[in-house]
Amino acid sequence: MDEKTIRRVNVTWNGDMRFAGGAPGGPSIPIDADNGIAPGPMQTLLIAAATCTGADVVSILKKMQVDLTLFEIAVEGERAPEHPRRYIRVDFVFKLSGTGLDETKARRAIDLSIEKYCSVVHSLKSDIPISYKLELT
Repeated sequence: MDEKTIRRVNVTWNGDMRFAGGAPGGPSIPIDADNGIAPGPMQTLLIAAATCTGADVVSILKKMQVDLTLFEIAVEGERAPEHPRRYIRVDFVFKLSGTGLDETKARRAIDLSIEKYCSVVHSLKSDIPISYKLELT
């Protein structure tokens, strides 16, 4: 087992449907399965996908000599109506602005992330359509 390829988390129950989880010994994030006081597990998955692809896009654009001044990602996931109610579609909206940024660079960075680098997106079932829109400001 290669320790570089293994990721671990610990999750602690905090009453009702509330949990907190994170890397062992590190900071934790709250997760509320009732969506009352924190994002739920399915929202957390969308947050993970957005953060993963966002980090890729930032890194790629930096290599393209783009100085980002704004970067926001909205993600919408459609769930199946029957259990296990997994995601059947995920749509991203990337809103970016920055010095040296143009549509070609932005789309190249996003495409590379979604199609090649983002491990969270690639961990989703392969039959889930992934799409995105781009807004340059």
